Formats: sequence, C-alpha cells, structure tokens
Amino acid sequence: MFAMEKRLHIFFLFPVLILLVFAGCYEHPMQQRIDQQTSDEESAEVTGQSDILQTGEASWYGPGFHGRLTSNRERFNQNDLTAAHRTLPFNTIVEVVNTENNETIEVRINDRGPYARNRVIDLSRAAADEIGMIDEGVADVELVLVEAGGPIPENLNRPTFTIQLGEYNLASYAGRFADEVGDGVRVEQRFPRGSVRTVYMIYYGNYTSMSSANADLEQLRERGFDGFVRQID
Repeated sequence: MFAMEKRLHIFFLFPVLILLVFAGCYEHPMQQRIDQQTSDEESAEVTGQSDILQTGEASWYGPGFHGRLTSNRERFNQNDLTAAHRTLPFNTIVEVVNTENNETIEVRINDRGPYARNRVIDLSRAAADEIGMIDEGVADVELVLVEAGGPIPENLNRPTFTIQLGEYNLASYAGRFADEVGDGVRVEQRFPRGSVRTVYMIYYGNYTSMSSANADLEQLRERGFDGFVRQID
C-alpha cells in the first residue's frame, strides 16, 4: 500500500516538475523585445556604428563670399552653420566630425562644392571655427547624416563637373572677377600644402554631365569669359 501511494505521489509530481522547467525557459515576447533592444544598443556602443555618409577632407570659405548667392539661391552668411556639398540634397543636415581632434558641428547644406580634389565638404567660417580648423584650412572629417533634405544619392562620390574660369593670388581680384561673371560663379580658397600663400580659384556651376557643362561654357564664351570644363575628383 505504501509503495502504491509513493508511486502515485511521483506520478502527480512529475507533470508539475515539467511545467516548472518549461516556465523557467519561457520568456514573454515583451521581455524578448526589451532584451533585443538592450543587446542592439550595447552592440552599437561597442562597434561605434552610425550613419556615416562619407569620409575625406573638409575645407572652409568665408570673407570673400559673404553676401553672395549660394547654389540654392540663398545669401551666403559666413556666420551661419552651413556648408557646400557636391551631391547631397539642399537642406540636408549633417554632423561634421573632425577626426583630428574629435570636435563636431551640425551644418545645413545650402551650396555646391568643394571643387578641389579629395575634398568632401566646404564649411562656412563659423562651422570651421567650431571644429578647430580655421588655421590649418583643411581637416580630415567624417560626415554623419542627421536629417535628409531629400533622397540621398547612392553614390556620393559620383563624378561631377564644373567650369574653371580663373585663378588669383589676391582675394580682391578674385572677388572683382566673380562680380563680373555674376550668378553661378564660385570662388574657392585653396591652401597648397607646403606653401604659406592662398590661391583663389574661380569656378562656375556644378554639373552631373560634361555635355551640360560644355553648353554653359559656350554661353560664358559668348559673354567674353573663357575657361574649361574639369571633372571634380
């Protein structure tokens, strides 16, 4: 009799043990989502993942261009936190990270450029000052997307073209020539490495095809301005 009671006790206890084991293994779907989110956040912290759009060299422009029309028809203000980019949609906001000192600044894209090789963005004087690159003139940077002003091109480094109209050693001469050309012109400061002098390059337009650039070049020649089309690398 005692043996039968013992077997019955074990018989009823076994399902309870099974339920306890499964209960210990079960995780509520809400808790699963919380755990997954925590894991993703920890992974992002470890890997430093972010929406980095582009890496390369930044330059800046300021006094010689203050008050001129930008490519999106705004008046350039060197004291605003704005920037020029070749292909990002206007009004896109990016965070610029100076990888040499880890200083950052958010800027709004309202112009086209830069036109120098290996440059990815041209900052206003105020933005350049915020990340400590005024004296050097250029800095290695990362561009991180904050807010898109439109569809982001798949290839930000796609070939673009511009018309080079001249080169000056003095900002006053470059500005005078730019005034003669009028809307669409852009004066860009260049800081040749190993040199203490500044060069002012005169460019006109920003094009995705060479044929469009050549068409505008012919119109400029009719007005008495000569130059040549060059690809922006």
